[in-house]
Order: sequence, then C-alpha cells, then structure tokens
Amino acid sequence: MNREEHYHRVNGITLHTIETGDRGGIHIIFLHGFPEFWYGWKNQIPFFAEKGYRVIIPDQRGYNLSSKPSGIKSYCLHNLCSDIVALIHKLTDKKVVIVGHDWGGVVAWRLALHHPQLIHHLVIVNMPHPEVFNRTLKTNPIQMLRSSYAGFFQLPYLPELVTRAFGFALLQRSLLKTSNTGTFLKEDIAVYKKAWQQPYALTAMINWYRAYKYNTLPTTGPVQLPVLLIWGRKDQFLLSEMAAQSISKCINGHLEIVEAATHWVHHEYPHLVNGLINDFITKQDVKH
Repeated sequence: MNREEHYHRVNGITLHTIETGDRGGIHIIFLHGFPEFWYGWKNQIPFFAEKGYRVIIPDQRGYNLSSKPSGIKSYCLHNLCSDIVALIHKLTDKKVVIVGHDWGGVVAWRLALHHPQLIHHLVIVNMPHPEVFNRTLKTNPIQMLRSSYAGFFQLPYLPELVTRAFGFALLQRSLLKTSNTGTFLKEDIAVYKKAWQQPYALTAMINWYRAYKYNTLPTTGPVQLPVLLIWGRKDQFLLSEMAAQSISKCINGHLEIVEAATHWVHHEYPHLVNGLINDFITKQDVKH
C-alpha cells in the first residue's frame, strides 16, 4: 500500500500528512504525542490500510514538516484542535475515527468534548480524561513528580539547549528508558532525530507545554461518544489509577489495560493494539 504525502492548508497553517488506504473507507485520523511525529504510528499504517480504512496521520502543528508558528499561545489547545477540525472538514463530510496518544490524546479528548458531531469513535492511548488529569496533577504528589519535566519545559531557552545537547540525548532517553527493551531501534531514533532537527521544531514542540497554562478546561460532562481507552500499566509518566477514573467519564466507554506495556504500548504491542481498535470500531454498525 503506497503512502501518500500531502500538505494541507488549514486554520492558517500547513499540516503535513501521511495518507493511505481506501478513499471511500472509514477515515481514521491518528494523533501523535511528544516527542514523536507521524512516524510514531508506523505500526498502525499497513494494518488499517489493509482493513479498508482511509488512514490519515498529520504531523501536528510544530512537529516535523508541519508549520511552526511563533508565539507560545499559538500552541494552545484551541488552536491545536482547530487544526484537526479544519483537516477533517477538508478531507471528508463523514464522521471520522480519532485515535490519540499522549498529547495527541489531549487533543482527541477535547475534540470529543467540543466537536462530537465530527467523530463516531474515539480511541485514547495512555492519556487520561482532562478533568481527571487536572485533578490528579493538583492533588497527587506522585503525579506531580512524574510531570515535573513539564515544569522544566516552562523555562525560556534552556529546555531547547538541554534537549538538543549531545545529539538529542535527553529526547532519545525519554523514549529508550521509559519503554520496554527493544521497542525503539537505532533506525527509529535516527528517523526521530531528523524530525527534531527541523528548523524551530524543538521550540515549537516544547511550546505545547509552555502553552498549557493558557488552556481552559474543556466542556465538562460525560463523553457521549463510544470511547476505547488503551493503557499500558507500566507507564512511567502517568498514574494508572487515572485510567478507570477517565473511563467513568464516558457514557459508552471501554478500558483495556495492557499489563506488560509502558506509555508506548502501540509500539510495544502493535498487533494487540491494532486488533483492539479494529474490533472496537467494527463491533458496532458504523455509518460513514
């Protein structure tokens, strides 16, 4: 299946996407987190294309080959979500499946809360519901400690210097030391480094964290959409207790805990994750 490379002008910026699969199939949009880009979903691309989906994976704003607008507030969630809303409208007039991991999961939750009419299935990988995360971050010292790196990212200039030092050693470590052995190969790291080397990319990526203080909590209330939450139990960044709390915020939610997996479960157990997502979508009569 050939991968198509596209550049879409949306919401005042350009989003670089990788697309493949049946143009008439259900559109499934994968949203990556930090410090990845479209390549983070490489293990999902062939599976879903072969199943007849139309697979779309954007480099989100600030990452790899997509636009990197200046200013911290350019990376507020309102703008990040508006990018994907505009991309959906440009690609299809049908409802889509949204799959989000890490920061991509943050965007995905908010899309479900603010734009549910665009989505028929929501899949979240290792990212809690925003209300649950906000409460836990304020009240749980262990989660505060695990998220302390985000506080470092609030500083000007220094985070860029530190993350770039010694051939992006810190970012490389953030992948290798928090995943199961053998998850990220040398070839994978080389591909990531090429994306991190893009002009202004590090500042733009870190600005997602810097903009956090400007974000407002999304609309409260239960998520009405069908939701699948996949969670690697050994996540070193996020407390697993937030998974069940998050699914309790969903009217039609299903939680799958992968005991041996980390934050990078879609890399570590791609066949399992792909099967869970496909079964979740197909077990209901999807009108697209």
